[in-house]
Amino acid sequence: MKNLQKAVAFATASLCLSAPAVANDHENLTVETLADGLTHPWGMAFMPEGEMIITERAGGIRVYSPQTGLGERLTNVPEVAANNQGGMLDITLDPDFTNNNTVYFCYSKPGDGGSSTSVTKAVLGDGELTNLNTIFSAEPLVNNGFHFGCRLAFDDAGMLFVTLGDRYKYMDEAQNTDNHFGKIVRIHADGSVPEGNPFVDGDAPEVYTYGHRNVQGLTIHPETGDVWAMEHGPKGGDEINQLESGANYGWPKITYGIDYSGDIISDKTEMEGMEQPWLYWDPSIAPSGMEFYQGQPFAEWQGDLLVGSLKFTHLRRIEMNDGQPGEQHEYLRARGERIRDVEVGPDGFIYLLTDAPNGKLLKVSPAQ
Repeated sequence: MKNLQKAVAFATASLCLSAPAVANDHENLTVETLADGLTHPWGMAFMPEGEMIITERAGGIRVYSPQTGLGERLTNVPEVAANNQGGMLDITLDPDFTNNNTVYFCYSKPGDGGSSTSVTKAVLGDGELTNLNTIFSAEPLVNNGFHFGCRLAFDDAGMLFVTLGDRYKYMDEAQNTDNHFGKIVRIHADGSVPEGNPFVDGDAPEVYTYGHRNVQGLTIHPETGDVWAMEHGPKGGDEINQLESGANYGWPKITYGIDYSGDIISDKTEMEGMEQPWLYWDPSIAPSGMEFYQGQPFAEWQGDLLVGSLKFTHLRRIEMNDGQPGEQHEYLRARGERIRDVEVGPDGFIYLLTDAPNGKLLKVSPAQ
């Protein structure tokens, strides 16, 4: 990004963030509970016939059908390290799912000495997974249950992006491109490394971008095909970034947040060679799940960015003004439910997962 462009983007984001979000009462929307009884649901994906596949952090994968409701947990699902933030996390479909019935899921995989953010592909059968193949595992393993990242997205070229975290106690390694701490990686669907990756000759050739803390939002812009990511800051400094190959997003050398103890992590918010966020939040909203809106039911929201907030229990809409963040709006906050994932369905309605022991799948439509 050119220096002038970066300065303009930063100034625009700062102005946007200085304005309070517009609180919208949940009664302006119709919210329907499609399913409950999900154990800390984390990720979901729509299948061609209108069904949804949903993960549960404790280790389950389940299919929801509009006709028959929530199915039993699939069998032959691999063991997960369901510790603190770890477990069965995001899931997505193969671009050719209609023909191959293949799904990809990201989870904390247990191993000798700890656990690792890993991605496995499998064929979805009748109540089970078959032909399991682990195509990526972050290295090295770490013996804690924090900052796995684990969002998945295929771009228009069929490349799979996987978000990773710094595993909490290795934040300085987010600046080292020879490992997987605090990175976003790009791989082919079989796990092989694309020749065009920016660090293809290094010890971690899958790395696409670096300097991240814990990325829990990932989406592809429906018009430009650009990859957008959203990450948790510490106390303050959650941010959204538009990814550029090989770019350094600064963590922990620059940050708009401080440590939970109140200690200063860095006294710098910008440095040469490090990208400014497209948007950041202070205080943190603990964002998770993001998607650009495309559809007819909320026609006035066309092209806006939807994100979930865990901390402040709401769905947030960010208006897009010529590619820059505009006014922000809050919805459903009065329900008091932590929003873990956000998807726009083929019907244009908005679907949410709530993070709770008795988690829900919600459908959001305009008020009748």
